[in-house]
Amino acid sequence: MWDRPLRKSDLAALGDGAPTGPILGVRTADLEMKDVLLASDPDVFFTTPHFDGYPAVLVRLGRIARQDLKQLILEAWLARAPKRVASAFLQTSHA
Repeated sequence: MWDRPLRKSDLAALGDGAPTGPILGVRTADLEMKDVLLASDPDVFFTTPHFDGYPAVLVRLGRIARQDLKQLILEAWLARAPKRVASAFLQTSHA
């Protein structure tokens, strides 16, 4: 995850629909998960041409429920963590 303010090219691509407020970039497990998130709640999740072909979404932090954000961050971490570490975490946390 990373703080991701919109760049000039993002603003140009999004036009009048460009969101304001804090934005978080979140890596997804794959492009399929990216598409699922984008379709699930377009008021929360969006992307820009900069991320075409890259498994990540942008999140409007002001529009996502705290519990949903927590789950999204956990899933992003699990997607990138070493398999042994992720497995050990899941076994001990019952996530």
